[in-house]
This record gives sequence, structure tokens and C-alpha cells, in this order.
Amino acid sequence: MSKDWQPNALHILDCIAKIQRIQQRGDITQDEVLYDAALRNLQTLSEATQHLPEALKQQFATIPWKQISGFRNILVHDYLGEIDAKTILTVVQVHLPPLATVIETMLKNASKNNPL
Repeated sequence: MSKDWQPNALHILDCIAKIQRIQQRGDITQDEVLYDAALRNLQTLSEATQHLPEALKQQFATIPWKQISGFRNILVHDYLGEIDAKTILTVVQVHLPPLATVIETMLKNASKNNPL
């Protein structure tokens, strides 16, 4: 498997780390600047998941890859700001930790299979 996907995996982890730092600054359901920053990073990480190989994603079926992709479309095309902040908070708190774990596992497995 090509290493072309790894920069996208690292980008996903970077976005998750940024969202965690955003949360440390305050409540994203109450502060629109923090909320917008979290949304932007969710959009970016969702886009990056689309660039991971399908065969690799199939190995981690516990992650709802298609829903993440669909979520990206909602984030990008909801121009009227009708996305519920509490739903975004749930995504951040419930769904990002398992995603981070899977991405870290993918990268670890790739480094074991393809040592430099």
C-alpha cells in the first residue's frame, strides 16, 4: 500500500488536536468564534478521510466512514448556519476519540509494515 495516504491521516490527527485545544478555550456551544473554528476543523478532517484508501478504511469498519463524508457535505453546504451546536459537541466528544485511535493505529501499522 502506498504511503500517499499518510499525510492525510496526519492531517486528521492535527485537526482533532486543534479541536481539543479549541475546547480548552471555552464552550463551543456558547462561543461562536470557537464554534466556527471547531466546524472548520471538522470540515477539514472529514475531507481528509475521503483521501484514505478504501481498502484501509474497510479494515476499520467500526468507523462510519460514509457518514463522516456525508457530514463534511452538511458542514460545507449549510450556509444558513442551521447546524445544531449541541450535535457538533456530541460529534467532538463521542466520535473524534475513536477516530483518532483508528488513525493512530493505521499509521502505526503502516510504519511496522514499511520501516524506513
